[in-house]
Amino acid sequence: MSADANANMGTTPVREGYAFDEAALARWMTGNVAGFAGPLAVEQFKGGQSNPTYKLVTPGKSYVLRRKPPGQILKGAHAVEREAQVLTGLAKADFPVAKVHGLCLDDSVIGSWFYVMDMVEGRIFWEAHVPGVSPEERGAIFDAMNATMAQLHSVDYVGVGLGDYGKPGNYFVRQIGRWSKQYFDDAEAGRDANMDRLIDWLQANMPEGDDATSIIHGDFRIDNMIFHATEPRVIAVLDWELSTLGHPLADFAYNAMMYRMPPYIVAGLGGMNIDGLGIPSEEDYVAAYCARRGLAGMPGYQYYMAFNFFRLAAIFHGIKGRVIRGTASSAQAKERVAVLPELMELAWSQTGA
Repeated sequence: MSADANANMGTTPVREGYAFDEAALARWMTGNVAGFAGPLAVEQFKGGQSNPTYKLVTPGKSYVLRRKPPGQILKGAHAVEREAQVLTGLAKADFPVAKVHGLCLDDSVIGSWFYVMDMVEGRIFWEAHVPGVSPEERGAIFDAMNATMAQLHSVDYVGVGLGDYGKPGNYFVRQIGRWSKQYFDDAEAGRDANMDRLIDWLQANMPEGDDATSIIHGDFRIDNMIFHATEPRVIAVLDWELSTLGHPLADFAYNAMMYRMPPYIVAGLGGMNIDGLGIPSEEDYVAAYCARRGLAGMPGYQYYMAFNFFRLAAIFHGIKGRVIRGTASSAQAKERVAVLPELMELAWSQTGA
């Protein structure tokens, strides 16, 4: 099991600084969650540090609470109300998400905004090569992930009340502008020749008239899904913090980066015998998605892939700046910095230039 998986699995007693008035929460749930009956016990999930996440245990069932972190936060950050909005909208389209029971925008209850949803029990695969299952099941798991993504990108987002969930169109212009600015503005983290020329290439080769828009997840990885306990079927997609309206094929290519990503950078399949593992080839994986979406092909795939490697490299570059400034000191942050030059070289190689 990877160190990342071990750090994120399971629950602990509520950590120092993250406790709240559990009796006040129980009173709120009595009035807002149908069928709620105490007594209530609260544990904290190891993962979900951006928006602290808690397991709420009662004699009848368990729930999950996601909240904004306590204390001062940046305006617009940690938007749990957006997460509740997208989960509620997607449920109307029968997309596999946890049922939201209620959203609380009253700081006086537990100290920050929060929402409560069902606790979904199943399997989470922390590594891209899905250890511990047969090749046949592994192939079916990948197909289920592919189908779930195609289903997400096919949702009528206006029809389910998510027409205002982001800005449609000009996705690459906005994203490349945002991440380029962050990269250039962080002087302490330095510059990299591969990153500089990749930004130029992305701006010069931007797809014209390519304004497809859908709900996008933003972090669609296998470890952000819960699979059925015994079947190769996705029963809930997790972690919607980066979701918005955006380009569906960019969202798909982010998921497909796993084929080109060494596992020591982030969970990936690079260098593995995927055929022996029962995992479909990258070409077949793309074709399956296109067939499900009714697309004749994906001519911009190289661009979408280069864009996603660029975005990830920009995120790691930001982590490097925080490490230098002493605001990110975790072992994981330092590991990200160590592989950054290789990631930037890999990002440039996606262009084929």
